[in-house]
Amino acid sequence: MRLSTCASGLLAILSVFQVTTARPTPSDDGVLSWEEAYAKAEKLISSWSLEEQVNITTGTGNEQGPCEGNTAPTSTFPALCLNDGPTGLRRAFNTSQFVAGINCAATWDKELIHQRGAYMGQEFKDKGVNVMLGPGMNLLRVPRGGRNWEYYGEDPFLAGVGASETIKGIQSAGMIATAKHAIGNEEEANRYTVDTVMDDKTLHELYLWPFARAVEAGAAAAMCSYNKVNGTYACDSDYVMNHLLKEELGFKGFIMSDWWATHSTVNAANSGLDMTMPGDANADSITGGGLWYGKNLTDAVERGDVSEERVHDMALRIAAAWYKVGQDKDFPELTFNYFDSTVGQELNVQRNHKENIRAMGASSVVLLKNEEDILPLKEDQIKKLAIIGSDAGPDPEGLNQCMDGSCSRGTLTQGWGSGSCYLPYLVTPLDGITARASDDIEITHTFDDFDLENAAEIAADADIALVFAKSDSGEMYIVVDDNPGDRNNISLWYGGDDLIKAVADANENTVVVIHSVGPIDFPSSWYDHPNVKAIVWPGLPGQETGNSLADVLFGDYNPSGRLPYTIAKKESDYFADISEDLTVEYTEGVYIGYRHFDKNDIEPLYEFGYGLSYTTYEYSNLKVNTKKHNKKGTLASASVFVANTGKVDGSEVVQAYIGFPEEADQPIKQLRGFEKVFLKAGKKSKVDFEFTATELSYWDVVQQKWVVPSGEFTLSIGHSSRDIRQTATFTL
Repeated sequence: MRLSTCASGLLAILSVFQVTTARPTPSDDGVLSWEEAYAKAEKLISSWSLEEQVNITTGTGNEQGPCEGNTAPTSTFPALCLNDGPTGLRRAFNTSQFVAGINCAATWDKELIHQRGAYMGQEFKDKGVNVMLGPGMNLLRVPRGGRNWEYYGEDPFLAGVGASETIKGIQSAGMIATAKHAIGNEEEANRYTVDTVMDDKTLHELYLWPFARAVEAGAAAAMCSYNKVNGTYACDSDYVMNHLLKEELGFKGFIMSDWWATHSTVNAANSGLDMTMPGDANADSITGGGLWYGKNLTDAVERGDVSEERVHDMALRIAAAWYKVGQDKDFPELTFNYFDSTVGQELNVQRNHKENIRAMGASSVVLLKNEEDILPLKEDQIKKLAIIGSDAGPDPEGLNQCMDGSCSRGTLTQGWGSGSCYLPYLVTPLDGITARASDDIEITHTFDDFDLENAAEIAADADIALVFAKSDSGEMYIVVDDNPGDRNNISLWYGGDDLIKAVADANENTVVVIHSVGPIDFPSSWYDHPNVKAIVWPGLPGQETGNSLADVLFGDYNPSGRLPYTIAKKESDYFADISEDLTVEYTEGVYIGYRHFDKNDIEPLYEFGYGLSYTTYEYSNLKVNTKKHNKKGTLASASVFVANTGKVDGSEVVQAYIGFPEEADQPIKQLRGFEKVFLKAGKKSKVDFEFTATELSYWDVVQQKWVVPSGEFTLSIGHSSRDIRQTATFTL
């Protein structure tokens, strides 16, 4: 289908909203309220024996059931199936591969993120899975962190929105969502034994923030992490599970261990661990031999080491989560086997979900550079396009040839590890561009990254050369090209820097396309090359990668992606890095990402929130009102007008940053709101923000509570964290 304007392309892509059911209201986080779910659960389990209650808290053991995690049934409660992952149902055929979590954040689009969650939840449910092991919401503290691509970037507010909207979507489809990994699991190095040490302020204002928003969204499950937190394993920590999650945040769902992350029976149960996964621990496992729950938990109760009331609470929480999302009514039979992907493979659950994947892929493309307006491509001025690099093509071995993404051949659509899933099909960049380009344009290509002479010859013979490169990462149980989960460095893989330079040397109209799990190094050899006219950053776009990229390159979709992290001029500008020490101290405190760059007056290469457009926007008439709205809890509200002053339609991400009174000891500015607004060319719109105690508080370590400080606040509204267009002050 050919689209002639940015506006029509945008409407076509976003038409997915016209074929879905109405979005639930923000308070609609499941089928039932927690009160209703608990009442049903109490009635169900009130007659259960101790053994039956223990049964649903204990995994049946690794490979002792059809799913990654399984519980045994009782006479009145089914066996539960728990399975990854955050980009789609892991190791299942005929399911979708959605965009990665980091791409969700790059869209800054609450509606699309919510819809992605609903569609994923729907696919898991259709296959009969009960619990989706996602979303993850750890923060991008270190650029080389292996699982950064699963999460939502460096900022807790943005991560909180991503987590909240995803969870609401997942659970609106009747699927239990899992908020993970609580807490301090920001790198893969030594994750089973490392002690993450952070102060109280840092824990609350940064790393706990997304989990707080997940709890507010009604998350029915949470997962404790492998690592220690301030000296105690997270899955053995009364402070993490009982105090932080259940008491402070008011979490009403159940807490499960990460796989083999349970370290005890009595202490784990009393500290708040409601379910141990996968249930067994063989002699070679990370926590040693033994069955932590099951009969050992029953024996602990009979000895008086764990109370019957505590076991009742564990079972109650699990049953309540099941009722909350409506799994007691017409739930599908399990048609899936994690250990044998051929089971149920004929059941296609994808529906029209590719439309969301394509829309999110386009919406998450960040345009980093666009000199001489080389983009969008002008088809009437192009006779030949060159497409160069393995990242533009397929895996030459075929689809899904590497379990859990354990190789990095062809175009990069996801990272590796438990967060990965199969591709049902793949539209490569070459496929998407070829299908979209007019018949009058000749397209030549090479997927050889190392034959620089041939790449240069192909590039020199084209009007425009598109050169592709990538950087991959994943989970530590898989090593890819000597990268043990965390990246060894932030350079491009497979000689990408040399390939880009060779192409730029040969063609004065070079467009660089980089698929990456996170920030990379931009060497001057090609970054400062006069022939590099544009840099396009599509992230990890899933199965529709080629179509979504073509939508942006040809102007059918006006790029509106914004960076969910900071890209530095040099790697040493980042404060934190991967540590091989068994104790990792977060000595930077709350100063990660743009907060660190602002505090130390370091100019980034591309700042948090950055992204170019094919049009221009002007901001005006910022107003702030501090009249309280008791019903909403609003302490301050603001409005600003945004105008599209260019010639094409587009979507602007209007970002609101708050500067606190000095007494609060806060970063210079912090993201505390954003809205993505579609504007036709020449039109303007009023954008409103409301700030409650959540956005205007800091964590008082003495009082041990959130406090709204008295004094003057600064509101900065802009296009990015450093492109501030309007400012105002207000006093509380």
